[in-house]
Amino acid sequence: MALSFFRRGNNGEPKAEMSFIDHLEALRGHLFRSVLAILIGAIVIAFNKDFFVKKVLLGPTHADFPTYRVFCRIGKALNLEGALCMKGLNIQMQSIGVSTQFSTFISVMLVGGIIIAFPYIFLEFWRFIKPALSRKELQNTRGLIFWVSVLFFTGVFFGYFIIAPYTLNFFGNFQLDENIENRWTIASYFDTVIPLVLGTGLAFQLPLVMILLAKIGIVSASYLRRVRKYSIIIILVVAAIITPGPDVISQMTVAIPLLLLYEISILLTKRIERERKEEEDKEWS
Repeated sequence: MALSFFRRGNNGEPKAEMSFIDHLEALRGHLFRSVLAILIGAIVIAFNKDFFVKKVLLGPTHADFPTYRVFCRIGKALNLEGALCMKGLNIQMQSIGVSTQFSTFISVMLVGGIIIAFPYIFLEFWRFIKPALSRKELQNTRGLIFWVSVLFFTGVFFGYFIIAPYTLNFFGNFQLDENIENRWTIASYFDTVIPLVLGTGLAFQLPLVMILLAKIGIVSASYLRRVRKYSIIIILVVAAIITPGPDVISQMTVAIPLLLLYEISILLTKRIERERKEEEDKEWS
């Protein structure tokens, strides 16, 4: 017997059966359009190579990077210049492979294309699963694409303007001995910055993940409050790893937003539980 699935109509009732092959065909269309969107973003970056390589990818290595100016002003105002003032990196980049520069540029195009096209990629993913959702489920997920995109780009900007400069400055100024010179390859630089930026963008999806887990009954607000102390320790450890500098200021700069996201997750989970209880009360009345 062939596998079959229901698609739902506008009223949330089963509309028609789709075979497994039909679902694969639909998925192929969504994947094709997503890849096409990534390629369009990559082409945009290719035609603006100088800007995206010099100003964006290598931006945190320049002394005039906006983060350094803003944080230094804040540091002077708070008498914390030693902790907040960073001067950029005085490191000569090098390429030690025949095709390293070209392959790095291809990677920049693809990663940049993914970031630019992220809202559309998620939209295609949503279009694929939307027909299987009921009317009630669709109402509960209203505005999902907007909030996923906002949290993703907020995380990407936070990783790029906050976490990346701190991390690069620590490694760029760390020396085992004054006779050992730091010389980075462009490939190792790319492999350090991009995971930080993309990882932070995904980490900022925490509230939405908690909402999903709450809706299917895996987590509750009481559980999140009960494990809060362990979550704080984990977040502080992650912040210490991301910002390996010895000062507490840089670590807290990373930890505080993650802690706020965790607290927001608790509030949203509690709201979901309250709405669920109200619905159950209406059904019994």
